[in-house]
Amino acid sequence: MATVRERIDADLKDAMRSKNELTTSVLRMLKSAVKYKEVEPGATGPLDEASILQVIGTLIKQRRDSVEQFKSGGRPELAEKEEQEISVLQNYLPKQLSADELRAEVQAAITEAGAKSAKDMGAVMKLLTPKLQGRAEGRAISEEVKNQLSKL
Repeated sequence: MATVRERIDADLKDAMRSKNELTTSVLRMLKSAVKYKEVEPGATGPLDEASILQVIGTLIKQRRDSVEQFKSGGRPELAEKEEQEISVLQNYLPKQLSADELRAEVQAAITEAGAKSAKDMGAVMKLLTPKLQGRAEGRAISEEVKNQLSKL
């Protein structure tokens, strides 16, 4: 199976050939963000798969924030464009966990960490964050952990 980087390059070529401006611009922006991360001070060279997925997640989060801002500012056409960019970027993330799968993962982590109250949230999050990287949003993980710990 091709790496994320190879898929991005191949999809960029296809988008350019088919003159798909949205996909072309989003993938160019993604490649630029990855390249920026590779050359920033302290970087160790080419990014691995997990780091590329982290960059994609950051870009999606930025776009979600923009969507909220555009909607509250009365600019639905710009919000729509950002949502289209999010859908292009999501093609490169692993399949997202469903609510039930997330609930099960959180329950297992609470048991593993031996959490007894909301004070133990940090320990649970420490276990879950690397495990669910790219498969669930940090905000969703945090909310589910809070919800389950409040029931204890």
